[in-house]
Amino acid sequence: MQYTATYQSPLGGILLAADEIGLTGLWFEGEKFYACSLDPEHEERVVPVFDVVKKWLDIYFSGREPDFMPPIHLIGSEFRQQVWKILREIPYGETITYGALAERIARERGLKRMSAQAVGGAVGHNEISIIVPCHRVVGSDGSLTGYAGGVDRKKKLLTLEGVDMENFYVPTRGTAL
Repeated sequence: MQYTATYQSPLGGILLAADEIGLTGLWFEGEKFYACSLDPEHEERVVPVFDVVKKWLDIYFSGREPDFMPPIHLIGSEFRQQVWKILREIPYGETITYGALAERIARERGLKRMSAQAVGGAVGHNEISIIVPCHRVVGSDGSLTGYAGGVDRKKKLLTLEGVDMENFYVPTRGTAL
C-alpha cells in the first residue's frame, strides 16, 4: 500500500508517496511524469517517513545540504537502479553530463560504450526527484535539459545549491525540454 502527503516548496507543490519501506515518489505538481508510479489504491495518510522527508526538504530549500538521507524505496529495472545509485553519488552543488554518466555505466558494466540517451531515459524516470538529484545532470554542451520537473525548476535547484551557472544555458528548442 502506498501513502501520500503534500509539501509546499518555494518552487511549487510537491506530492510525496511512500510505502512501508520508504519514500517511493516525490513529484512537483505538473511535472512530466507526475505520479506515474503511484498505486491507484493509495491513501492520504501521515506516516513517519514523511516527517523525515519534509525535514530533509526544509533543510534543502533553506539553501543547506542535508546531512542525512531519508529512507527511500526506488522501484525499477537493474539498469535504472544503477543509474539512480550514481545520481545519489553526485555531490551537492556539482553537476555531471549525461555523457559522463553513460561512460561510467559502460565501465561498470564492462562495455565499450553506453548510449547517453538510454541513460537520459533512466534519469528522466527517477521517481524521487531532488533527493535522488537528477537535476544535477546536464548536457555536454552546457544545456539544462531533461528535467521532468521543468527546466526552470532545474535552474533554480542548481542555483540554490550554489552551482556556477555561467556556463549553462536553457535551450530554446528540443525534445528534452
